[in-house]
Amino acid sequence: MSSDQSVSLSVIVPVHKVQGYIRQCLDSILDSDISNLEVIAVDDHSPDGCGEILDEFAQRDPRVRVRHLDENVGLGHARNIGLDMATGDYVWFFDSDDHATEGAVRAICERLAETRPDVLVFDYARSYWSGKVKRSVINDLFREPPAPDVFTLQERPSVLEMMMTAWNKAIRREFLLDLGLRFSGGYYEDVNVTYPILMAAERLSLLDRVCYIYRQRRHGAITKTTGAKHFDAFAQYDRIFAFMDGMGEKADPFRHLMFDRTIWHLLVIIEREDRVHESDKARFFAEMSETYRRHEPPGHVPPDPEDKPFLADKHRMIKANDHRGFERVRAVEAKAQAARRRHRRVGRLSRRGVRMSKELAKDRYYRMQARLPVEEDLAVFAAYWYRGYACNPAAIYEKVRELAPDVRPVWVVKPGARSSMPDGVEYVVAGSPDYYRTLARAKYFVNNVNFPDFYVKRPEQVHLMTQHGTPLKKMGLDQMEYPVGAGDMDFEALITRSDRWDFLISSNPLSTEAWERGFPCGYEMLEIGYPRNDRLVTAGGDAAERARLRAELGLADDVTAILYAPTHRDYQRRYSPMFDIGRVMERLGEGHVLLLRAHYYYKIKNLAADLGWPRDRVVDVSGHRSVEDLMIASDALLTDYSSVMFDYANLDDRPIVIYANDWETYRLTRGVNFDLTATPPGAVATTEDELVDAFASRAAWGDAAAKDRADFRARFCPWDDGHAAERAVRRMFLGEKVPNPPR
Repeated sequence: MSSDQSVSLSVIVPVHKVQGYIRQCLDSILDSDISNLEVIAVDDHSPDGCGEILDEFAQRDPRVRVRHLDENVGLGHARNIGLDMATGDYVWFFDSDDHATEGAVRAICERLAETRPDVLVFDYARSYWSGKVKRSVINDLFREPPAPDVFTLQERPSVLEMMMTAWNKAIRREFLLDLGLRFSGGYYEDVNVTYPILMAAERLSLLDRVCYIYRQRRHGAITKTTGAKHFDAFAQYDRIFAFMDGMGEKADPFRHLMFDRTIWHLLVIIEREDRVHESDKARFFAEMSETYRRHEPPGHVPPDPEDKPFLADKHRMIKANDHRGFERVRAVEAKAQAARRRHRRVGRLSRRGVRMSKELAKDRYYRMQARLPVEEDLAVFAAYWYRGYACNPAAIYEKVRELAPDVRPVWVVKPGARSSMPDGVEYVVAGSPDYYRTLARAKYFVNNVNFPDFYVKRPEQVHLMTQHGTPLKKMGLDQMEYPVGAGDMDFEALITRSDRWDFLISSNPLSTEAWERGFPCGYEMLEIGYPRNDRLVTAGGDAAERARLRAELGLADDVTAILYAPTHRDYQRRYSPMFDIGRVMERLGEGHVLLLRAHYYYKIKNLAADLGWPRDRVVDVSGHRSVEDLMIASDALLTDYSSVMFDYANLDDRPIVIYANDWETYRLTRGVNFDLTATPPGAVATTEDELVDAFASRAAWGDAAAKDRADFRARFCPWDDGHAAERAVRRMFLGEKVPNPPR
């Protein structure tokens, strides 16, 4: 685009409680090749980490301007504040949980430069949590009939049938200011701007391209919240008709279509179960009837009874203010819809299918127990699909014993994990009658993964999900875009399981963002740090404890013990070292020992012997009871993309080396939440020679690596103060409102 043709664009983004989505939103807008672009982010007193994220973007990109509001003013007023700050020729009002498609900003700027419209309308697609993306159902209006480059609404009135939101339009700023239009407060705040600008525009233009992705969130959309605020719609539409009255005869061509659109929208509101309370529907209907009589234009033709019989009857009942008649029409319509759906349900079998008699007996026993009272003092603990006593649940268990002695905690373990359970820890074996009874009757549930699908959460039961690591990699619904990492995951089942959570622990702001995106469910987020890291914070600097643990592992005082904890790779079927471990240890010499902690997905029995590794310098600690003990005993961490790096960073005197020889492959196949190689926790090696040098030259202990580690720790360990497990217990088991640590 040449300079004499260019236009400047201001993208106005009000921001409130969207920390899981705002990065994607801003990244999608900030096309690096467009200089005539400004992004005005209005932090509408967001209570989460949005403000910090916005400042981070502004610091690294001068095109981003941030305004932090001292109080929450709502979407409409926040847009007005952004409009007053804007300097561009055009403004685009952008919702902060949505995102632009690739190349959309450039395409919009080019179309604006070509046509110089008052308003440019472009297409959008809805993105559903299930991964489905569907283009707008009215996308044919962009092409049928073919549109000239510029036109007026009178020449193409079908534009009024398009989505009347602010985010699918770029508006000439001076044109909008001259009209004196402002977004109002309350719900449906954009319709009293978006309809009038189309009527007043002398130059309209269309861009037949999906530029905007409208995210259909499972939770969080205010207009999908039942309440009296939906009555705001009447005042918003009154403002539109008042604007038309001010236009005089110029508005006459639009009155009939505008009236039909108004009644259509009000019908959507009253008929959706998630909008108006049942007790308020009669009052809403009465106001809708008054709106009908007040704004129906002379000569209005209602819907054709032959073409749309139910809609025609509804219009007739609304005009007559006959609420009972309206409900009768709706009931008949619902029966007709049910009849059409009935045949699709015929023959649908239970998802569990036919069980063997033994399994059926277990199921019956579980359901029988589930009809008995919940035991208020019984708590279930589990970790890693019943692999044993570990991770955050273990840390919380220990604090429960201390702070809530009246609670009886019971672990669930696989048969093979019984021998690993510490003395005095009560457990049941998965699949046993005691197991089914415990799941059916317990009050509390703590796990770092989900419980099985057959388990049905009772209303009295309370779940705490701890997760088992800071998510460098994509998790939950975010995995949909990465089929290699997702494998054959059933995302609908995943979300059904996640809907059982009452609490979800976040270890740091990155985790909060990732969990909100990946698991959009109705839990309470506990931003408290990681309970499993309490031990690292409190015992990591204990010289006596460290000496004891090293002695147990047979580590001499003068040996540099490197804990090697690689992650699982979805594109590998079995464990395959990413470098020649034997050769690296030979090059490092006798003063180094490698503690190999393979991912629990892999079985590496006899691998050291099979590959000829020096047994005195490569110790397989994959089966060790506690990775926290291994971290405390070690002198340095070597990993690739494992979440262990976020935990180890709490040991501020010990280096971390990242071996990232396949970073691009991992990033593309698994998906990541940030660029680890750009902000690492220490030295980064991509070749075997670099890996050896990081330890042999002591670069891993150098000043540059120490600074990277300190920055990493400040970013990812801000809440790890040794009291995370206590906060979890006080919130879940004692019912206390525990404040989160400061950000």
